[in-house]
Amino acid sequence: MPISLRACYTRIGTIMEFSKYFLTLVILQAIFPHPSIHAAPKNSNIFREYIGAEFNNVRFTDVPINPNVEFHFILSFAIDYTTSSSPSPTDGKFNSFWDSDNLSPSKVSSIKSDHSNVKVALSLGGDSVGNGYAYFNPSSVDSWVSNAVSSLTDIIQKYNLDGIDIDYEHFSADPDTFAECIGQLIKTLKKNGVISFASIAPFDDDQVQSHYLALWRSYGHLIDYVNFQFYAYDQGTTVSQFMKYFEEQSSNYEGGKVLASFISDGSGGLSPDNGFFTACNHLKSQQQLYGIFIWSADDSKAEGFRYEKQSQALLAIPH
Repeated sequence: MPISLRACYTRIGTIMEFSKYFLTLVILQAIFPHPSIHAAPKNSNIFREYIGAEFNNVRFTDVPINPNVEFHFILSFAIDYTTSSSPSPTDGKFNSFWDSDNLSPSKVSSIKSDHSNVKVALSLGGDSVGNGYAYFNPSSVDSWVSNAVSSLTDIIQKYNLDGIDIDYEHFSADPDTFAECIGQLIKTLKKNGVISFASIAPFDDDQVQSHYLALWRSYGHLIDYVNFQFYAYDQGTTVSQFMKYFEEQSSNYEGGKVLASFISDGSGGLSPDNGFFTACNHLKSQQQLYGIFIWSADDSKAEGFRYEKQSQALLAIPH
């Protein structure tokens, strides 16, 4: 059917207006590409516990597991050092330094089979190895990432693990190098389907924060949980101080799921006896209780895991 000249002009005008609108959108997206790396988090039922660092024969089956939480065991630690009597850095070639006799591949498979809500992760680094500190010490970004991806893929697949946690606390590399190494590691392992989640475990120390905040700025969108070590603050921390610290770190790791935490032996931070669960209830009322983690099952064993039970009971209450 023939088109009138007026109709043709009308269509041309409509196309031109749409083109202007589309061009405006493209320009705005170029100026403001990512308003936020994360959607605002809400209360969650994530419970996480480090296990295996102290070789006191603690087993997965020792720890009470509430079926109404998402439970993450975190094996502590895999370290890129040799396993000799005088350990030395291996540039990303990781070895197991946890109690692998009691926390073996078969034990991982068994606990996951018995509890559908359980996942098991692997923490990298930690404070010490042998009689010295465990340093993050890459020879280059490319070599470290290549070695780390290869060695960790082997360990993760052997143990049927689900995620990794980054807990380096001492550094022989600058923050940008740390950010690139760890960021590329997480990105590659996720892309390859080797892990489904990743977390970081910083604490309030200038050097530590400079490295983890550099990582967060570049790769925060790939990090699922922030296991902030609130127990690294002074012993005797009050509820009001804890709330202040939580607000500060939530601002530092903006948009991230910053988990509340305590240490089983009460040696630092806000302890359960001094109001930890009061603080958690405050956070829950503000939709900011994104989860709880504990260091560690090894220390909790002597106490009968009483606070593990209490933590999970709180998290299991509907949001």
